Amino acid sequence: MSSHLKTWPLSLFLGIVSFPLVLMYVYLVIDTITVTPPGSIIPEKFTLEDWRFLFEEATGRRPSIWSVTLNSFILASANSIVIVSISATAGYALSRLNVPFRSFFLAGMMVLHAFPTVTLIVSIFLILQMVGLYNTLIGVILVKASLLMPFGVWIMKGFYDTVPWEIEMAGVQDGASRFTVWRRLVLPQVQPGFLALGVFAFLDGWSEFILPQVLAPSSDVQVLSVYLAGLIADEFYFDFGLFKAVGLFYSVPVILLYLFFQDKLMNIYGGGSKG
Repeated sequence: MSSHLKTWPLSLFLGIVSFPLVLMYVYLVIDTITVTPPGSIIPEKFTLEDWRFLFEEATGRRPSIWSVTLNSFILASANSIVIVSISATAGYALSRLNVPFRSFFLAGMMVLHAFPTVTLIVSIFLILQMVGLYNTLIGVILVKASLLMPFGVWIMKGFYDTVPWEIEMAGVQDGASRFTVWRRLVLPQVQPGFLALGVFAFLDGWSEFILPQVLAPSSDVQVLSVYLAGLIADEFYFDFGLFKAVGLFYSVPVILLYLFFQDKLMNIYGGGSKG
C-alpha cells in the first residue's frame, strides 16, 4: 500500500503530461472520419471520403495502397529475420569464442553503425547498380539489414554475456555437441533479446524512408513511407484529408506493436555488454 502512495504523484504527473498527446491522437482519428468547417474544431458530419484510398485501384499516378503495404511488410519482416538470424550466431561467437582482436572488432562495428545512412547513399547506389539490384526490394533489404547488423550483433553479444558458463559446461559434460548446447540450452536463455531485437528491427524497417526513396523509386516496389511523401509532393492536387488518413493507416502497426511489446522493447539493452 505504501509503495502505491509513493508512486501516485508520478503517475498523476505522467497522466497530465500525456493527456495532450492522447487527445491529439483521438482527434486525429475523429478528423479523418468527419467533416469539420474551416475555423472550427467541432465536426459537422460523418464521412469516409478520406479513406477512399483503401478501395481505389492502382493508377498511373499512384500505386495501390495494398501493394505498397505489402512491400513495407516484406521490407520490415525480412529486415527483422535477417538481423535476428545473423546476430544470433555472430553475437554468440563474439561472446563465447576466443576471437582474435575481439574488442577492436566490436569497437569497429559500432563505428560503422555510427555512420549516417545519407553519407553512404552514393556509394551504395553505385554498388547496387553494378550488381543489378538497383530499383529492387531485395537490394533495399540487403542494405538496410547490413546497416543495422552491427547494432544487432552488439546487443545479442550482451545478452549472451549474461548466460552463465556453467549451463554450457553441464551440457558438454553430458555429451552434447557445442551446437546442441547453443540451440537447446543457451538460446532459451536469450529469448527476450531475440524478441526485443526482432521487434526493433521490424519497426526500423517499417519506418525507413531514405533507402527506398533513393534505391527503389519505381512504383512497383514503393513502400508506405515513400507513398506518404508522394502525397505531399503532389503539386497539382494536395488532399490534406487523404494525407492524414494515410498517415494514420501507416502508424497503426507501429502503435499496435508498441502496445503489445513495449515491455519487451525495454529489454533490448538489458543484456548489458562486456568487452
